[in-house]
Amino acid sequence: MIARTWHGIVPTTKKDNYLDYLQRTGLHDYSGTKGNLGLQVLERVEGDITHFLLITFWDTTDSIKAFAGEQYEKARYYPEDADYLLEMEPYVHHYEVMEMRSSLPGKEQLKLPGT
Repeated sequence: MIARTWHGIVPTTKKDNYLDYLQRTGLHDYSGTKGNLGLQVLERVEGDITHFLLITFWDTTDSIKAFAGEQYEKARYYPEDADYLLEMEPYVHHYEVMEMRSSLPGKEQLKLPGT
């Protein structure tokens, strides 16, 4: 499994509207792409700015390419992102997921291939 991370910064006054926008654009498209295994959206408010960290989980690099294109290391942006984001970070990061656990009731450790 591959984790793909993207980071964005918005003015705190726009954070709620940006989350709504994310849900209509990127999160919708992530979830609709074959091979996407889930996602997480994290938010951290630091006074006048708010950080968003998106973590998506994928079965293969080809699945990521179906979402992001052949240059899948580059961030994918949408037309209105410039109305919210303070900067457009050019790249995302990919990690091989070695282990994933949940402490939620009724959830067991996720078994990854080869474990």
